[in-house]
Amino acid sequence: MPDTTDDSLLGGRVRLVQPAKGHRAGTDAVLLAASAPVKAGDWVVDVGASTGAVGLMAAARERGARYVFVERDPDLAELCRRNCGLNGVAGEVVAIDVLDKAARLTAGLTPESADWVLTNPPFLEEGQARISPDRGRAAAHALPAGGLEAWLRACTGLLKPKGRFVLIHRADRLAECLGLLGAGMGGLQLRFVHPTAGKPAIRFLLAATKGSRAPLDVLPPVVLNGPDGRFTAQAEALHRGEVILA
Repeated sequence: MPDTTDDSLLGGRVRLVQPAKGHRAGTDAVLLAASAPVKAGDWVVDVGASTGAVGLMAAARERGARYVFVERDPDLAELCRRNCGLNGVAGEVVAIDVLDKAARLTAGLTPESADWVLTNPPFLEEGQARISPDRGRAAAHALPAGGLEAWLRACTGLLKPKGRFVLIHRADRLAECLGLLGAGMGGLQLRFVHPTAGKPAIRFLLAATKGSRAPLDVLPPVVLNGPDGRFTAQAEALHRGEVILA
């Protein structure tokens, strides 16, 4: 088990034990969780959950939903279980590779069952860029060649009709993600995330509804920092859990 830190999210509403080095929860997780207005009774699947930040932040807003955390790294999955206990969330942690169809079925992740699938997938694929020598960071940031298509297919396959899928990814991979999402997902809502006003987007948030035929909407962007380098009022409110994006 790696060395850990004991951190807080949403202004202290979520306690998160996570590795001291490597991939750590931050703004991407905050924005993803803030894009999912979960309701009581919903089944929410956090895919690529790491230590559980996204699902736990969703649970901090709605305790009455069912939360499942899917994480392939056994050490991170164990920390996710610990974090569920620390936050009083009766979440189910599934330590499998979501790309493995047989493992999904064995773990009870049946197709067309989830109301929500939230995911912050690894941003790179083998051969695209130099992968970090840090094992934890590399596992969080890299998929096998062609893995993004398989990841998106696995995620959307878990959704029931009219279920909602929410993804955060690098802005330079938007066209690829849109092309891979498939015709069965509609009602797309796209939101760009900018580091400062006037700078190119670094992330996008994409929500979609299974079986919808509604057209694409481009929503107002999120600007993270002002000219002074500090969070904007919106970004600060998102990080403190005072507002959502949906």
